[in-house]
Amino acid sequence: MNKEKVLSEMRPHEQALRYLFSDVQYLKGIGPAKAKVLKESGIQNVLDLFFHIPRKYLDRTQITPIGELAEGTVATVVGEVVSFGITGRRARRFIVNLQDDSGSLELVWFSGYKYLTDLFSPGDILAVTGRVGVYNGFQISHPDFEIISDRDDEAIHTRRIIPIYPETASLKRIGLHSRGLRKIIRPALDNLEQIKADTLPESLRREFGLLELTKAISQTHFPDNFKSAEEGHRRLAFEELFYLELLLAARQIKRTTQESGISFPRPKVLGRQLLDNLKKIYGGKFQLTNAQKRVLGEIYDDMAKPHPMNRLLQGDVGSGKTLVAILTMLGAVEAGYQAALMAPTEILAEQHGYAIVKLLEGMNIESVVFTGSISSRERENALKNIANGRIKIVIGTHTLIQEKMKFNKLGLAVIDEQHRFGVAQRASLSAKGQHPDILVMTATPIPRTLAMTLYGDLDVSVIDEMPPGRGAIKTAFVPLEKRTGLYEFLRSEVKAGRQAYIVYPLVEESEKSDLKAARESYERFSTEIFPELRLGLIHGKLKGTEKNKVMDDFRKGYIDILIGTTVIEVGLDVPNATIMIIEHVERFGLSQLHQLRGRIGRGKNKSYCFLLSDRNLSEDSEKRINIICSTQDGFKIAEADLAIRGPGEIMGTRQHGLPELRVANLTDSYILGLARKSAFAVISDDNHLLKPENHLLREVLIRKFSNKIKYSKTA
Repeated sequence: MNKEKVLSEMRPHEQALRYLFSDVQYLKGIGPAKAKVLKESGIQNVLDLFFHIPRKYLDRTQITPIGELAEGTVATVVGEVVSFGITGRRARRFIVNLQDDSGSLELVWFSGYKYLTDLFSPGDILAVTGRVGVYNGFQISHPDFEIISDRDDEAIHTRRIIPIYPETASLKRIGLHSRGLRKIIRPALDNLEQIKADTLPESLRREFGLLELTKAISQTHFPDNFKSAEEGHRRLAFEELFYLELLLAARQIKRTTQESGISFPRPKVLGRQLLDNLKKIYGGKFQLTNAQKRVLGEIYDDMAKPHPMNRLLQGDVGSGKTLVAILTMLGAVEAGYQAALMAPTEILAEQHGYAIVKLLEGMNIESVVFTGSISSRERENALKNIANGRIKIVIGTHTLIQEKMKFNKLGLAVIDEQHRFGVAQRASLSAKGQHPDILVMTATPIPRTLAMTLYGDLDVSVIDEMPPGRGAIKTAFVPLEKRTGLYEFLRSEVKAGRQAYIVYPLVEESEKSDLKAARESYERFSTEIFPELRLGLIHGKLKGTEKNKVMDDFRKGYIDILIGTTVIEVGLDVPNATIMIIEHVERFGLSQLHQLRGRIGRGKNKSYCFLLSDRNLSEDSEKRINIICSTQDGFKIAEADLAIRGPGEIMGTRQHGLPELRVANLTDSYILGLARKSAFAVISDDNHLLKPENHLLREVLIRKFSNKIKYSKTA
């Protein structure tokens, strides 16, 4: 590209960037008070405001006079409020009487109208959309409506396709409901139209047939028709994903070309000793699955390279990820380094510690579980021996990143259950060594598109094979009226020598909920239902030592039925446990249900997972139950969960040090694929975006992600 042409184009782009990334408080109609609330909602600057896209649209292109309404049609009317109030004794309802020059209309709410009683004033102008009924005249029940302050407002609130925005109570309180947002977005867009610049190069827009920025924003917020709204969305979604992938590509290049790490030799001794121990435990029958062998090869090859490993280890529940992680840690130990494993909960840290001590028996490798529950004396002793290098493997929670924790020679950091840690915590653990290798493990599979986005700068290894000898799990929904028979089945299994879990979603009774808490149910089960059996209780409010005692008793078979909350979902590995009853299943997400179910089916006997709830379920709850009953494939379940809940809710994107996606939907793998391919191609050709034609990309990237740069390696 001609350098002079590029330079000549910079000025409007720079002007546009200054405007787009300027503080939102300086826009007309906002000011400091409203800006504070907007910023709490993630809208920091003008560009954020433009990317706060409508959640739906109302078609108000045709305004129908009230006198011309027809029963059964969906219509939009604009009229004046004549009167309003609550009527009826038994069947109470809220009615607003509306009129225009051609006639009158009743708006009716049968429920949920408390907030409306102080909303209207006689003389208010309303724009109303809904299905027309007839009951002593025209009537619309529970309409979509907006109060228009005066007739001049009709230009942006009526006679067009109208955007309806996501609203929060705090935004509504300061007048930034859909109508208020339209009133500030319109003049902000007018300002941008005067600059006539873009945040994507013309070459990219042309290659993928994308609208110019100003037109895309205009058609997203004030579309000419529904097709043009889709085109606007497509452009903004591409931009959002493209810059995110550009950041990830830059991170990957930085890691693989600039940072010098440890080049580990391929381990020869300790791994073989561990596998010999496993054969003793399993009576000579143990062997790694082909998938575990393949993944270990990928990890060892990566560890041998001169730059730091940054690898994501994916696998279904029970696929053997932990064993792979332990073998990886032994590779670091054999080379003379220390290894750390950071888990999100004390229960999981203790479970890892228990497994490691058992597996490393006789290998003369000192390890420690370092959590908040250990005594002061144990803590001081552990800190001393970690600092002098005597302790080779350290397992813990966020305690591993406290200031007093000093490693002698940290070579590998394993981070389990990635999505529960903030990016700063992960960066802090990495900073405990000199560019240590990083291995991230996920609890359950992550959908491919989500993994590409959240972990786009990590290399990925997938264990896609389950170990042999696992019993099948039958999963079934059981309505509440059949629970007595279910309890009898559980009793018969326990009397046959098996163990069981009963899981509740809460620790104790909530004032706003009729859920039975684990504590109360434990008392009922102990005294009324299973008085002859040995029951245990575990929940998040127990002290660490108490949790460990309960888990150890269950592991040793001293407890027949373990009743608990979702703390059961990770950390317990008891092959003899073959039954799980999940109470109030409608309160659990798909991924959580799959993770819970993974606590059973770990031995050779057939296992049963029963989902207990009322028959009156929401559509989403029914979907989740049908999916979990139909498959044990964690990758299929993860994709379904993404479709139902969306990416932000599944993984908590902010925890990853990545921005919340405002426009893009990660179920659209096509746009993500285009954005990713383009971004990685750009960075591959120009690592630092220093070429003149990439000046714009560099400027936008820096402005978008300046606060993310400090965590560029481990995010």
